[in-house]
Amino acid sequence: MARPLRIEYPGAWYHVTARGNARQRIYTDAKDFQAFLELLGKLSDRYHWRCHAYCLMSNHYHLLLETPDANLSVGMRQLNGIYTQAFNRRHRKVGHLFQGRYHAILVDKDRYWLELARYIVLNPVRARMVKEAQAYPWSSYRATAGSGAGPAWLQMELLLAQFHRQRRTAQKRYRQFVREGRGVTGPWSQLRGQVFLGDEAFVRRVRTRRPGKDLKEIPRRQRYAGRPDLKVLFKEAETLTKTQRDVRIRRAHHAHGYTLTAIGKALNLHYTTVSKVINPAN
Repeated sequence: MARPLRIEYPGAWYHVTARGNARQRIYTDAKDFQAFLELLGKLSDRYHWRCHAYCLMSNHYHLLLETPDANLSVGMRQLNGIYTQAFNRRHRKVGHLFQGRYHAILVDKDRYWLELARYIVLNPVRARMVKEAQAYPWSSYRATAGSGAGPAWLQMELLLAQFHRQRRTAQKRYRQFVREGRGVTGPWSQLRGQVFLGDEAFVRRVRTRRPGKDLKEIPRRQRYAGRPDLKVLFKEAETLTKTQRDVRIRRAHHAHGYTLTAIGKALNLHYTTVSKVINPAN
């Protein structure tokens, strides 16, 4: 099975989700919700995570995490693993609680983290569980909005600072910001390769940080997220010399991961012609 792309570096921001196996509930009552939050707090302290927003739904959760120490994977193994053990022990169950591994989207914080923070706390509203984010007790909204106590580890200051220097004014504007987000689908039109939330420049910056030893196990569309379109690579192809064309063909295949079939289709060349360019010795 292909492994999801994992990119970790100091200061990375992630939208992290995990779902119950076969859509089963991962929280059945208030004790389960509270146990998960307590564990998240302990691990945030241990791994120096900064959680800026969260929402625990009945069969999945959303986290907006900043990782100063590039350690998301090790912490997430602890979070899902320890919680599964505690859940199974309490409810006298065995087996997997979560559906596979967690999913982490690497976020361009300069453009999208604020919108993600709103998207996360509006999940119960979109699911029609409540009419207002204020009515849902298991998200970071109440604490951030100033209408309830929140866990000590929740990072609210940076989020509120985006609205005003004075806390009360910032909380009022935050509440309005969240209300205005109802009906908004979030910034997902900029999602690239399933794991990057940002424009092409952002993807280019972080692609150099991708792991090397497990690269073949990573799905092609994730490995080459943000690559230029073939139309761009072969722009004005009819004006190129054969040597120039062949250089671009090899670059399209080796650097950008395009298949021989795709390249041939773009240039109206037979598959064998493209193959001979890429493998001249054959």
